[in-house]
Amino acid sequence: MSTPETSRYVRLHVELVLEITDPEELTAAALTLIATDDSMPEEERTHARSTVREDEAEALAYLVEPPELVGDVPGVELAQASWSSERIDYDPEAVEWDVDEEDLTDGDNEGDEGVDGGGTGRPGGL
Repeated sequence: MSTPETSRYVRLHVELVLEITDPEELTAAALTLIATDDSMPEEERTHARSTVREDEAEALAYLVEPPELVGDVPGVELAQASWSSERIDYDPEAVEWDVDEEDLTDGDNEGDEGVDGGGTGRPGGL
């Protein structure tokens, strides 16, 4: 009798809703990061500057590093990561924003193919 193989890979879904309280400060921080990123080619840097000036959600995507969430977790190695940000309409009183036990156990992860948030985000995530 054989034992079914269990995947060693886990997809971790995290959803955050953030309020931008100071768009200028956020954009300035993203521009500083872009200016100091020695690994970014100049053509990409020019595009990134333009993008973060136009959209605070893109500025946020440059500043947030989801891989840092698991960087020091013992016994795991990050295999792949991507992330994105987008402007949304948010009403904390709305039913769709209410996280309950059903939301936490909903879905069986069938069809999951790697860790990928899709959309646009900081280039070169991992």
